[in-house]
Amino acid sequence: QVQLQESGPGLVQPSQTLSLTCTVSGGSIATTSYVWNWIRQPPGKGLEWMGAITYSGITYYGPSHGSRTSISRDTSKNQFTLQLRSVTPEDTAVYFCTRAKRIGIEYDYGGQGTQVTVSL
Repeated sequence: QVQLQESGPGLVQPSQTLSLTCTVSGGSIATTSYVWNWIRQPPGKGLEWMGAITYSGITYYGPSHGSRTSISRDTSKNQFTLQLRSVTPEDTAVYFCTRAKRIGIEYDYGGQGTQVTVSL
């Protein structure tokens, strides 16, 4: 059973960088063919795909936030990380890390999500 767990600060100040880590257990993030996504859900809105890193380390970013987003991984810790720069209150959301066969909001395993609020 693959398990994912998001971690990071629950409160970030505007203009700062949000950094979240997803720790994966029960399977390697380097296992062939899987894609590790970050998605979010702002209050009252639907799921939004932020970006992804593949099993081989290739990254993809969503068109809306790609210029502010970086995703990296540490295979020795079986973790992957999201960084979102220059955050605003509109970045307030529940952030999820997921495993899938392709980039996007559909997944077979996901974390429980972590609330991030952008505020002074």
